[in-house]
Amino acid sequence: MTTKPVKSANTNAEDILKWAEEHKMETCFDRAANMKACPIGEVGACCKNCHMGPCRLVGKNAEEEVVGVCGAGLATVAARNFLRMIAAGTAAHSDHARGMVETLLAASTGETEDVKITDVKKLYKIAGILEIEFEGRPVNDVGKDVALKLLEDFGRQNGELNYIKRAPKKTQDRWRKHGIVSRGIDREVVETMHRTAIGVDHDPDHLLTQGLRTALADGWGGCMISSDVTDILFGTPKPIQAEASFGIFKEDEVNLVVHGHEPTLAEILVDVCSSTEMLDYAKSKGANGINLGGMCCTANEVLMRHGIPTAGGFTNQELGVMTGLIDVLTVDVQCIMPAIVKLSEKFHTTIITTSPKAMIPGAVHMEHGEHDVRETAIKIAKAACDNYPNRTTLGSHITKKSPLVGGFSHEYIEYMQGGKWRGSFRPLNDAIAAGRVRGVVGLAGCDNPRVPSTGLHRFLVQELIKNDVLIVSTGCGSAACGTAGYLTPETALEMAGPGLREVCEAIGIPPVLHLGSCVDNSRILTIASAMAAEGGLSDEIGGMPAVGIAPEWMSEKAIAIGCYFAASGVPVIFGGESPVGASKEVTKIMTEVWMERYFGAFHFEPDPEKMLQMAFDYIDGAREALKLRKYEPGKFGGERILMDMAARREITPHAGVGGINESEG
Repeated sequence: MTTKPVKSANTNAEDILKWAEEHKMETCFDRAANMKACPIGEVGACCKNCHMGPCRLVGKNAEEEVVGVCGAGLATVAARNFLRMIAAGTAAHSDHARGMVETLLAASTGETEDVKITDVKKLYKIAGILEIEFEGRPVNDVGKDVALKLLEDFGRQNGELNYIKRAPKKTQDRWRKHGIVSRGIDREVVETMHRTAIGVDHDPDHLLTQGLRTALADGWGGCMISSDVTDILFGTPKPIQAEASFGIFKEDEVNLVVHGHEPTLAEILVDVCSSTEMLDYAKSKGANGINLGGMCCTANEVLMRHGIPTAGGFTNQELGVMTGLIDVLTVDVQCIMPAIVKLSEKFHTTIITTSPKAMIPGAVHMEHGEHDVRETAIKIAKAACDNYPNRTTLGSHITKKSPLVGGFSHEYIEYMQGGKWRGSFRPLNDAIAAGRVRGVVGLAGCDNPRVPSTGLHRFLVQELIKNDVLIVSTGCGSAACGTAGYLTPETALEMAGPGLREVCEAIGIPPVLHLGSCVDNSRILTIASAMAAEGGLSDEIGGMPAVGIAPEWMSEKAIAIGCYFAASGVPVIFGGESPVGASKEVTKIMTEVWMERYFGAFHFEPDPEKMLQMAFDYIDGAREALKLRKYEPGKFGGERILMDMAARREITPHAGVGGINESEG
């Protein structure tokens, strides 16, 4: 891979960065270049868990000889530091999920009229999983019972999370054998913080086992709960067209941008900004309309359901302000750079914080709860309209944008392979078994200013799909793919290998499927579970020809995600230096021991070429272990025929669908 000396692989972003340099404006890219990472903390060799430190465990023989003031060795310190990242990431996702469940409860009990249950079918599906009776009952009564049942997962002290049973039985058996089944979300986070305090747990393997238990509380708890409840309230995503990059901003309209991770306020803003009353208000201020856009995962939430355009991921937030076209940038929680407030002072942009959990000095605060979301949304929309006349010509105006298709939920991926009555994962399993699809990669994680931002995503996408690997993407990884133009079916024709191209053409999909925000990594877990249940490949998640990659990660949430995939049986590769790299013992546990126990491993690899080869090695090794046809480009065997949806409607339904053979309704 050849890398140009640029800050971002996105040419639009690079244009804005050049403009910023000319106008002497600082960005995260400049701060990353000027502030080098601490070489001791970067590899996990610094302990600051008490006031006797910080202790730096460095030296030629640090692993064997160097200890902190209390006597803790390097492996203990590295493991404890890593666990605290898992706990923080799990807390972030799961606190988000708790808010979503509380909103479902408020909607179901009539405590709020701003939010209502939208997807009754999804509600009934989740009620069935939770063993809640739903037939013949009022929808809101079912919604209340589902919300109360899910709230149990946060405070439960013993037993197992409700969604543990959604995993394949053999995967569950592995978890129980090694003692990593999560009890309650809050309990696991609290216990992790306790174990990593001064003078408690010092055994690296024992510590990391608790880390996996905590991470599973995130993946099969917080993340999965959030995805399900958001679908219930606002609709399960299905393919929808949208656009990406800075060209989404309009010079003759009010530009209101939602940024962060929580969808409720953004959903109401979609409705408010399209209302006749608010459009008339915008026109009274001289604008031709209101253009709602997004950044980061709040953007993904409304993109997946409404086609709201996105300006990109984490590293684009300052650059969006620098276009000079954003009238209001409203933020909720997670991945918000406080630098945007000081930067906005050079422009007309107003930064509005909206969560009771997050304030930024200098920003306007318009807090909302479950009961006054619409009222707050109206205030924010009016503030954006009021600020439109203050817009100046200052800024780097970008007009380029990329089309994309998002909205590939678990339910739609199942439907697209066979229609309403015969939806299954059999066609995908067959395509993998026959070698048309070499394997599947989950490409996720953040974009990072310490590398050419989004450049690693672009390199990996090109190489993976060229070699017939289907990609499912989430979060800022999806934003990186969207701004690069990789989220369209046409990309399959232009860039994909012959086998993957055939599959994409038959179904009519891009070779990169946008599954949603970072909490929607849980959709990958349910997809993998469905593939295992379908048969023909592995009968558990472990052993599948699948890999998870986060090439530019920066957030603790990404660490929690990586760990719940490794614990579930998926090998995981993260870019950059390892945060446990100082300890050979901890590294061995996370790679070799976890692979032996769970079929999953956690690697850190800064070289993208090595990252790619590692992914191919894992996928091809899994194919060999499953005794699947050896992958050879363009050679698919011929004993299996890939059928499109029309062809599948003609076949006799397999056992388990009750003999239904009606056409799609």
